[in-house]
Amino acid sequence: MNTARITNPVIWADVPDVDVIRVGPVFYMVSTSMHSMPGCPIMKSVNLKDWEIVSYVFDTFEDTPAFRLEDGEGIYGGGSWAASLRCKNGIYYVCFSSNDTDRFYIYQTRDIEHGPWERSVIPDLHHDPALLLDDDGRNYVIYGNGDIRIRELNEDLTGWMRFGTEQLLLEGERQGIMLRMEGCHAHKRGGYYYLFFIEWPAEGNMRRRQLCYRSRELLGPYERRVILDDNLGYENRGVAQGGLVDTEDSDWYAVLFQDHGAVGRVPCVFPVSWENDWPVIGEGGKAPLAFETKLPAGEPNALVISDEFEYTENRLALQWQWNHNPDNGLWSVTERPGCLRLRTGKAADSVVTARNTLTQRTEGPACSAETLLYLGGMNEGDRAGMVALQSGYGTVEVTAGEQGQFTVEMCIQGDDGVEVVESIPFTGERISLRIDFNFKDGVDEARFFYSQGGEVWHSIGQTLHMEYSLDHFMGYRIGLFNYATRQTGGYADFDYFRYHRED
Repeated sequence: MNTARITNPVIWADVPDVDVIRVGPVFYMVSTSMHSMPGCPIMKSVNLKDWEIVSYVFDTFEDTPAFRLEDGEGIYGGGSWAASLRCKNGIYYVCFSSNDTDRFYIYQTRDIEHGPWERSVIPDLHHDPALLLDDDGRNYVIYGNGDIRIRELNEDLTGWMRFGTEQLLLEGERQGIMLRMEGCHAHKRGGYYYLFFIEWPAEGNMRRRQLCYRSRELLGPYERRVILDDNLGYENRGVAQGGLVDTEDSDWYAVLFQDHGAVGRVPCVFPVSWENDWPVIGEGGKAPLAFETKLPAGEPNALVISDEFEYTENRLALQWQWNHNPDNGLWSVTERPGCLRLRTGKAADSVVTARNTLTQRTEGPACSAETLLYLGGMNEGDRAGMVALQSGYGTVEVTAGEQGQFTVEMCIQGDDGVEVVESIPFTGERISLRIDFNFKDGVDEARFFYSQGGEVWHSIGQTLHMEYSLDHFMGYRIGLFNYATRQTGGYADFDYFRYHRED
């Protein structure tokens, strides 16, 4: 049997806060999705290397002005954070907190690939929660930042256990630490409870590192050990935050992630051995860039796809996510067959305040995307095009002017708001737009192009120097957008989305 060779990162794209379980020979992974909808993607693999999106836990999970990008509000950098995934007695559970709503959510289903998911909503924030479904039938969530707490859930995981365990469990180090421990993952093996956290020292290497606490008693006392302090040769970015998973052959792996510049936070997989009942990552705590496994070879699955928008029903491929909650009455892939139609709703002043921007991730080391845009349905003041989406975004777009006049523009989010870097008059009924992304060696640049017929490309504007910012807390995405600045009711048709990744 051919076996898989793992090379890190296993996904060179923004798939942060990963949590992985195994059910039989299959691995499932959940990830943070924040302001992207649908959210909490469920990915599937047979080898921890080749991952496929199979479903989402929710289409949307709240319906407020902030989730709809209304009244000057938004949930950038918020939404669903650090989801935990577990399975018990054939039921799958996903939990997370949302800073926007100050609530804790627990979803459950018997069919992780198809749903439906039932949800329970519990008041108050429980930062970076880890589900621990103990083998004595009791259920807990362990959560917090710096001071780590434990609280007992009821039997069906719909709320708290009356008179159940609720207490401070651990206190993180305070001296010489910038970020005290968070990002809990909880496991039980061989009579030990293992709790995994990250911390960020203010001394020494000054990078994130992975901690392990262990105890034979759930409530302690716990022993502490640093089990990984490594950057995989990339700047000074520590690989940390995640947990463990075993195989049917009783091999063990750690699934963590690394901050990787503007592309986002990328998942990594490492072999784990055990010494005196402590997990040891790689060789003596040194994380390998590549290694052989006994897991079966699989087929690569595309995390980002090209799309000709040839659908027979009004549903999109799972690789697509909306920026915030969509208005489902204002988009279609069937109204004009073979095109994505985006109609304008409420007027907006920029692409980050506009609804129904449709996005996919970017990927390293470099990638490119292009689209063909039909202009005939645009109203005066409408702006449609393609965006490199983060807080410091860049666009290549078409603006509809008076009497059917158009300009093609490259815009950026500058210090004083939206800046039109270059504006060129354009005549024609359709235009091709393209963005090239370069994440090699931390270059983190995007360039913007347009074409009359898709053969001769013209550079426009300036190179965008992309930076990962915490106000969006997400790697750069490629987005298709159309919004009104004056009168609503216009539309833009995107004929295709063609994507290429450079290996």
